[in-house]
Amino acid sequence: MRLRQWVLCLGVGLVLAACGKHQSATERPAAGAPAASRPAAAPANAAVMQQKPAEQASDLPSKITRMNEDGSETVEDVPSDSGAHNPLLAAVASTVAAATSAASAAALTGPTLWQEGVNYTRIVPAQPTAAPPGQVEVLEFFWYACPHCNSIDPMVESWKRTKPPYVSFSRVHVMWNEDHRSLARLYYTLESLGKLDQLHAEVFKEIHVNGDPLVATDPAGSERMQAAFVKKFGISEAAFREKYHSFDVDNAMRKADELVQRYRVDGVPRFIVNGKYIADVASAGSPERLVSLVGDLAAQEHKR
Repeated sequence: MRLRQWVLCLGVGLVLAACGKHQSATERPAAGAPAASRPAAAPANAAVMQQKPAEQASDLPSKITRMNEDGSETVEDVPSDSGAHNPLLAAVASTVAAATSAASAAALTGPTLWQEGVNYTRIVPAQPTAAPPGQVEVLEFFWYACPHCNSIDPMVESWKRTKPPYVSFSRVHVMWNEDHRSLARLYYTLESLGKLDQLHAEVFKEIHVNGDPLVATDPAGSERMQAAFVKKFGISEAAFREKYHSFDVDNAMRKADELVQRYRVDGVPRFIVNGKYIADVASAGSPERLVSLVGDLAAQEHKR
């Protein structure tokens, strides 16, 4: 029971964030600022630990048995720790703390603990997907100027490289306002040019490290900034602008907007698995757990 309460306290102590629908590109952290999506869990854990000594002391043995040379046994009381250092008590306390910590870590990371309504939400009714037969569709809704999307992206990229072949993964750039639309157009232009794998991480870096928002006060200004950015990577301005206003890009943006509306996405990063489940950092517990949860849900769908 105490372990369960401890795990609950630790979960409550996690402060998790996401980028919301009403944020603009100007509301992101300054260039070079860390884009952590939550404070480290250690302080919350430490606070819980400070409340445990009295409980742990009651769990410790009050007597020990010693084996004598003649084979007989002697039962002795464990001295109380009233300020003076007690090596035996310290050793036992250390063992109990280590075992409890290990059990707590296992409980927090065990895939069997994913709970519907807690770690993810079931979508009712389930939505149709664009994945081929036998494939499980995974969608990541994101925004280039979102610091939390930037923070989780290396984990997503690593998972993308090692994901099972039955997972059909794609990203959907949100388009809540003109800033979002300008960056979405950049994303789908790079995709249409076949340059997305090369430049996806570079866009995040340009915005969050170099401090270049890649959006201006008007769409024409945003286009000029983005054309100048991609030119550094060998893409001519003419080729970029041609794709930027192409039917392919317009159609991709239309489909993306339909998905945002269908799933009522009002915060990013957010994942949809096979049109049935929705999850984010807050529900999963951490960015790492979110990526693990998405993989587990996809595996579950593949077995059906």
